[in-house]
Amino acid sequence: MATATRKFKGIVGNLCRPFSTRTVQGHQFEALDIAKEKKVYHGNSQAKTEKFLPFSHFLTDLHGREHDYLRISISERCNLRCQYCMPSEGITLTPNSHLLSSDEIIKIASVFVSEGVKKIRLTGGEPLVRSDVVDIVRRLKQLPGLETVAMTTNGVTLSRKLPALKDAGLNALNISLDTLIPEKFEFVSRRPKAGHAKVLNAIEKSLEMGFDPVKVNCVVMRGLNEDEIINFVDSTKDRNIDVRFIEYMPFDGNKWNTKKMVSFSEMLEIIRKKYPDFKRIQDAPNDTSKGFKVDGFRGQVGFITSMSENFCGTCNRLRMTADGNLKVCLFGNTEISLRDALRQGIHNDELKHLIEAAVKRKKPRHAGVTNLPSMKNRPMILIGG
Repeated sequence: MATATRKFKGIVGNLCRPFSTRTVQGHQFEALDIAKEKKVYHGNSQAKTEKFLPFSHFLTDLHGREHDYLRISISERCNLRCQYCMPSEGITLTPNSHLLSSDEIIKIASVFVSEGVKKIRLTGGEPLVRSDVVDIVRRLKQLPGLETVAMTTNGVTLSRKLPALKDAGLNALNISLDTLIPEKFEFVSRRPKAGHAKVLNAIEKSLEMGFDPVKVNCVVMRGLNEDEIINFVDSTKDRNIDVRFIEYMPFDGNKWNTKKMVSFSEMLEIIRKKYPDFKRIQDAPNDTSKGFKVDGFRGQVGFITSMSENFCGTCNRLRMTADGNLKVCLFGNTEISLRDALRQGIHNDELKHLIEAAVKRKKPRHAGVTNLPSMKNRPMILIGG
């Protein structure tokens, strides 16, 4: 046990280096102090805790945000090369030995779920390029307490894998599609336009197989696809599709600038010129998307307004990169390696302390549209969409 404790101290010292080493509002080691307040007794001897907490303190940050949603990137590889996601020069892939194995993914996920995570989304890269993706979904679904396993995919190979994914227990799908025009698809994705028809087919097959709704993610970029906004809205008329317009966001290598960004308010204005009755609808708790609907349409439309109207105050998400780093904020440039901790043999309780140390350092909001472009961060493909 002494050896394990020494290991843990060494891991904390090494892995917290990306964060500031100064005390953060007096809470640099609050994770260890808070844990002492909660005594857990096993067996029939006494009550489980002396101080009941409504949600895990390991996953609650200093601003009261409770994180019950984990996004896990399971691959850095992708069969597309989308301009807003991957730098034009490509990326240097992490050696396979440094990526999380399926056993490590399940191990880490189980720790989060044991502390209250209710939803896990698999992302990439492209998650479907990973050969064991169906097995990962099946094993996640077996974790007691986990309510939803979702996936974000570009849809190119989804149709042939959909039956197995459905059988494994996949609950929800987001399919990325930035244009309804094949030639534009080829331009945006830097891949043959034949892939466009495969994505459209995947959307239809997902609807047929009972995914309800199918969410379609569309990154809106000026001069590229803002002229298709109405066409995307029209696609929700007879089908239970939730189109989610995403404001173009800055990441390493995607050549972001404010002129390319089409804001939420501008998109809303475009839509209301044709549909004046385009109305706001109720969002789910902690939803990143602002929901709207055309009266009489079966589906709906959402706006992810990370740049113009951030939703940091209600954020309940944490992210795990394919190489095992925990990111508490999509735009944050500090990370902590749970992979290294796991491979050094620390116990679950120690891993929870490490997670809490990261969560407690989560800032109240991201740096803002003025500062984000100059901040160092991973390319989106290496974070997980």
